Amino acid sequence: MSSTRPTATVPTSPATAAPDRTGLALGAGAYLLWGVLPVYFPLLQPAGAVEIIGHRVVWSLGFCLLLLVVTRTWGTFVSVLRTPRTLGLLAVAAALVAVNWTTYVYGVLSDQVVDTALGYFVNPLVTVLLAVFVLGERLRRAQWVALGFGALAVVVITVGYGRLPWIALALAFSFGGYGLLKNRVGRTVPAVASLAVETLVLMPLAAGYLLVLAAQGTGGFGAHGPWHVVALVSSGVVTAVPLLLFGSAARRLPLSVVGMLQYIAPTLQFLLGVLVFGEHMPPARWFGFALVWVALVVLTTDGLRAGRAEALARRSAPATPAAA
Repeated sequence: MSSTRPTATVPTSPATAAPDRTGLALGAGAYLLWGVLPVYFPLLQPAGAVEIIGHRVVWSLGFCLLLLVVTRTWGTFVSVLRTPRTLGLLAVAAALVAVNWTTYVYGVLSDQVVDTALGYFVNPLVTVLLAVFVLGERLRRAQWVALGFGALAVVVITVGYGRLPWIALALAFSFGGYGLLKNRVGRTVPAVASLAVETLVLMPLAAGYLLVLAAQGTGGFGAHGPWHVVALVSSGVVTAVPLLLFGSAARRLPLSVVGMLQYIAPTLQFLLGVLVFGEHMPPARWFGFALVWVALVVLTTDGLRAGRAEALARRSAPATPAAA
């Protein structure tokens, strides 16, 4: 979501082969928190989207550094800073997540919550698309069908609604690229250390922007009462807590279960946009969303079927002398 959500990589040991209740609770908690973010960001007004992101970066970094000290994992953070390749990947990831966060907050503050939900519904399709053009993977027929439905949905919404859903596409592609880079980093960098590095990369720009606003007297920090200050500072906790819940869940749950849980957040965002914020839903928009949902059903069903086939193939494979 608008928070950093790394691609899940799950151990294949028997201990993690089946979901447990704690993992489900942690995963559901993470996606529920991401799903209700559209209610939180309006509390930060009259601060604008860029100012909010500036505070989010600053306070997220402070919160992550505190967690690194408390959990005694400071050495991992320092090790990443001394590894040029990993640091470079996380720096690019930081740029992508900055685009994602800013677009998301702008969408929420400009009463386009439904478009933000569409972006995260489309995100799994973008991930498949990137796997083809960036990683050179070959897709199954069902995956191509899902991509076709997704592309048709964008066309229908663009033609019927009169404009390209650029917020949804920007969110989907920025987060898809972010997930791809996080996948390249792998499980070698824990979630807290990773977020600390990413926010550290963004810190000079974020702090510089906030200082400029303060010097001009146009910044919102401290100008709208103590509760507004608390709300801005809490953006660091709001960013980090669901990420930590997700990281813990990903270590306990099979990837297929995490994939199913990810639809909680955009579903809540969609419901908030339509039922709470009263955003307009003309027939073309409904039809476009329906096409996206069909694409996701096809993609999810194919993924589950492929996962079962792979599991059966592993069980039926003859044991090698080394395995024995």
